[in-house]
Amino acid sequence: MISRRLLRIKILQILYAHFNTEDSGIVKSEKDLVFSIQKAYDLYFYLLLLVIAVKRYAESRIELARNKKLPTYEDLHPNTRFIENEVIGQIEESPTFKQYTGERKMSWANHPELIKNLYNKLIEAPYYKKYMELPACSYADDRQLLIDFYANELEDYDMFYEILEEQSIFWNDDIEFVVIMVTKTIKDMRPNKTSFLPLYKSDDDREFAYRLLRTSIIHHDEYRKLIEDYVDNWDIERVACIDNLIMQIAINELIEFPSIPVKVTFDEYLELAKYYSTPKSSVFINGLLDKISADLTQKGKITKTGRGLITD
Repeated sequence: MISRRLLRIKILQILYAHFNTEDSGIVKSEKDLVFSIQKAYDLYFYLLLLVIAVKRYAESRIELARNKKLPTYEDLHPNTRFIENEVIGQIEESPTFKQYTGERKMSWANHPELIKNLYNKLIEAPYYKKYMELPACSYADDRQLLIDFYANELEDYDMFYEILEEQSIFWNDDIEFVVIMVTKTIKDMRPNKTSFLPLYKSDDDREFAYRLLRTSIIHHDEYRKLIEDYVDNWDIERVACIDNLIMQIAINELIEFPSIPVKVTFDEYLELAKYYSTPKSSVFINGLLDKISADLTQKGKITKTGRGLITD
């Protein structure tokens, strides 16, 4: 499922494009948001398909070795533990997985060098060698191998990130969150039980995304003016565009969503500022939002219910 943090990131990206592109209306931006979210879900299945592609490459290596003119004993009696991994087999044979990847025409076939390199990296990994040398292998061992694969083999792998960037401009920002989704799926798997995360955790999350985008566009001028009123001795035009936009979305969330705690909203947008803006932006944004939220609460424009009380 797409987390709310990733939804906030996507809304920030769509709004940045919306306010920096001519003739970009609400309907178009909503369609762009839907497309961006769907692409993240595509990446979820695409990454699950990755370990299957590596396994199939391992199978082809074993078959080639067996068909040598003068095969060795090891060629004829290979260790097949990896290619017989039960968890990989469950994913590969799942009707849901087959249907989704088939309908979306997903394949790593156009990237044989990546798959070859990933396989070579994998077989040199200590956790893989330990797995292959186990006296006996359990379902938990099969599952842990996949968890280790996604935790270790993709991080800082330039070829992998370049291929993703070629296929979608959204994916490099999505990868960290989608790997978490993939890992959660694998951890939740049990023998004869394969289930995949839904696109949204709930209808509330879907509504959250659309409403936050729409109201941020509608109230853009109002919140920009509000920020200007609170910027002491500083021309609003000198405030970084992305900082201004992050604060506008945060103010909108504070006002429009009574059930979301103030602290949660602060934490989420300060994290966005650390990633998408300058090193000093989070301190600037935190100070300004603190003043604005306190005044808006006093004026009754920010009201929180339940866990969302401003003191939380």
